[in-house]
This record gives sequence, C-alpha cells and structure tokens, in this order.
Amino acid sequence: MRKTKIVATIGPATASKEMLKKIIKAGVNVCRINFSHGSYQDHEQVIKNIREINQEEGLFTAILGDLQGPKIRVGEIENNGVEVITGQEITISSLPCVGNKDKIYISYQNFPKDVSPGERILLDDGKLNFEIKSSNGVDEVIAIVRHGGVLSSNKGVNLPNTKISLPCLTPKDLADLEFALNMNISWIGLSFVRNAQDIIELKKIITKAKSTAKVIAKIEKPEAINDIDGIIKATDALMVARGDLGVEIPFQEVPRIQKMIVKKSMKAAKPVIIATQMMESMITNLTPSRAEVNDVANAVLDGADAVMLSGETSVGNFPVQVIEAMNKIIVDVEKESTLYHSEYAPEEDKYNRFITDSICFNACRLAQRVHAATIVTMTFSGYTGFKIASFRPKADIFVCTGNKDILNMLSLVWGVDVFYYDKFVSTDDTISDIKQILKKEGRVGEKDLVINLASMPISEKGETNMMKLSYVE
Repeated sequence: MRKTKIVATIGPATASKEMLKKIIKAGVNVCRINFSHGSYQDHEQVIKNIREINQEEGLFTAILGDLQGPKIRVGEIENNGVEVITGQEITISSLPCVGNKDKIYISYQNFPKDVSPGERILLDDGKLNFEIKSSNGVDEVIAIVRHGGVLSSNKGVNLPNTKISLPCLTPKDLADLEFALNMNISWIGLSFVRNAQDIIELKKIITKAKSTAKVIAKIEKPEAINDIDGIIKATDALMVARGDLGVEIPFQEVPRIQKMIVKKSMKAAKPVIIATQMMESMITNLTPSRAEVNDVANAVLDGADAVMLSGETSVGNFPVQVIEAMNKIIVDVEKESTLYHSEYAPEEDKYNRFITDSICFNACRLAQRVHAATIVTMTFSGYTGFKIASFRPKADIFVCTGNKDILNMLSLVWGVDVFYYDKFVSTDDTISDIKQILKKEGRVGEKDLVINLASMPISEKGETNMMKLSYVE
C-alpha cells in the first residue's frame, strides 16, 4: 500500500469523467480544483464526476478547493507583449490602462501607498526585476528596470520586500469559498498566507457556514516563514508552494525551508503537501527528468504526506503517465527504512489530548517491535488518524469511522486508508468484525498481528483510551 499521497490539479486535460477515472485508478488520492481558472459550472461538473467515480469504484478520493488569494497581476499589455530594457525607467500605475514599454498597470490599488524606494518588484515568476525609484503615494510609481525582457499581459507580480495591505480573502475568494462550502468540499487551500490570523479568519467563515471543511495553509510568502509556528498551530494542513515561494525568498533557501516545514508539520500531526514543478517536463514529455525524479523522491524521504502535480495533470499531454511515473517513484522510495518511525513523545501539558496521544505513540512503538501488519483505529473526529500517521509507522493504517464527513478528507493523510463502519456495539465485537472485513478484502492474512485502538465504552465515541494487540484468526 503506497503511503505518500498524490494530489492532481484538474483542468482541461483531466476534467472529463473518463480521464478522471483513469488518473484516480492510476493513483490520485486528492483532486485539486484551482479557482484561479474555470467557471463554477465547470467545477461543479468535475466535483459531480469525482463523486460518481467514488461511488462506482468504492473509493474516497478527496477534493481540494484552492482559493486564488490576493494574487497581483500585470494588466493588459499592447500587442500582448513588449520588451522592457535593462536600465530604463518605467511607470507603474494603479489605474487601469493598456500597458506599453513605458507604462503598465498592476491590479493592486494600494501599491503606490505601500511601496518604498529600493524595494524590488518581480514579474513573470522573477524573469523580470524592477526596483522602486519613487512613488507619488496615490496612483503612480516610478521604477528602474534592473533585469529586462518581454513582459506579457496578466503576468504575476511578486513583492518580496513590501508589506502588502491586501486582505487575505479577496471578494473573488469569498465567492469561491461560498461555492466550495456549498459543494461540501473537504479541503480549502488558502493562498499567500502571511500569518496565523489569516487562517483564523477563514476558519471563522467556515464555522459560521456550519461546514466541516479543513484548511490548508499555502506557504509562499516570507511573512509566513516568520510566523510558521503560529500558522502550523492554527491550520489543519500545509502546502509548500514552491513556485511563488522561490520568487519571494532567495531560491537557494527553498530546499532547507521545505525540510523545516515538513519536520515541524509532522511533529504537530498536520499533513503537509509539497507542490510546484515536481514533474513539469512531463507536461510535454513522456518521461520525467532525472532531477524531477530526485525531487519527488526527496519530498517522500523528507516525510511529506503528499506530492502535488499542477500543469502536468491540468493541461499536460500525458496526465495518466505522469501519475504512473510518480507512483513508481514513491513506491520505490518507500522501501527505504529511514522513512519510518518518527515518533515524538506526547506533551504532558496537552491535558485534553494526552491519553489519546500516548495511546497512538505507544501503538506505533509496539507495531515496530512486534512487526504488526496493521494499526486499526476507530474514530469519529479523525484525530487519531492524523496522529498515528504523523509517527510514520511501517504498519498499514486503517481508519474506521461512522462519520461520512471525514472519509474523503482523510485521503490526504500519509499512510491512511479509510473504511465506513457504523456498527459500534461493543469493543470486542467491533474489533473482531473489523479484522474479518480486512481479512476478507485481502488487507491482512492469517497470523498477522493487528493493533486496534478504540474508546471504551465504544458507544460513547469518546477519546481513544484502549489498545489491543491480537492475531488474525
């Protein structure tokens, strides 16, 4: 059973039910809907298709709705592209206009108020580099082109030195969020997170809507790195979004920061996704570059819960083949023994979770010592699934729950496989029944050791306080 999960961005190349079924059967665990592109009608059809496939195939593919966030872009440029020359001055306006080599518009109304002389402006993923010379503080900024090139319409803008006053949720994000919550999407991705407060604001809206959706904080701003501990505490999961992150901070720092975020997230039992340019050459090529193979492998070895594909599956020529290639890399890397058993002793000051955390911790220790085939946990909230996975046991993890809201959501979590089970009569009967189900489905064999976690009394669905080790009969 592959433990590291695969997230695939859905786009024109994979939106049909036929292609969705192919990529899901090839190994996709989470389908990402990017609200930067497409209509609600398109997204609704994709969601409907995924849910039909889950029903038909007995699967629990999760859906991630990725909000665009306060993405700053250049406006329309004449002839859809002009060349700006290194050393020249250029005017940047916050008032809409058709841009040329001397003046351009960017979609950030407070830009002239927020920037200061000497700050950098990076355009088109850092291909062009400007430096602020002066601002009138109202609607125009004069910049010097430090590294020129061709600038086209609608290219992204990064401001690595500027404290941006844009809200974390734009009017478009709020509309997209309402749609996502109405569609009962499991995961909501928040782009350009700057601090823990951004997550808290989003969670308030989700709670008010009486939704059970979980939040993924996308780490792509230097401010987020500065508040990473607060963000990890506030969020439900994280994404290392290396595209914008690698433009906003010095690119050489990205590998170190990736490893730091994965390590902190594992310790906090928060799933973490590594994203951007993982297999990018396979947008047009049938095989990945060797550097891309190593990139995916290193993300798995770092301990990431999931690796993500963007253009490779949304607009690429070989979406099924890229999933198959990524699956092969993960399966091979997961043979490496150093990937497993990253247990952190429970913190005694966490009174409300100390018993549950201790049971999960010792279950993973016991599984290692006796070479247990499987750890089975019964949960209503999903917490023990997250916690056990964070310890990275070599044993398979099966989460049994009567809460349908968490079944798909858990498909993002490392090593977790889920079953719908709602016959919580007595602890012994439930454990025996689940073992027989796993045996019937070929997940365990006779004489396999199984560790079961549950709450006693089981009917109260309280905190996990019981662990049982037994053989499969």
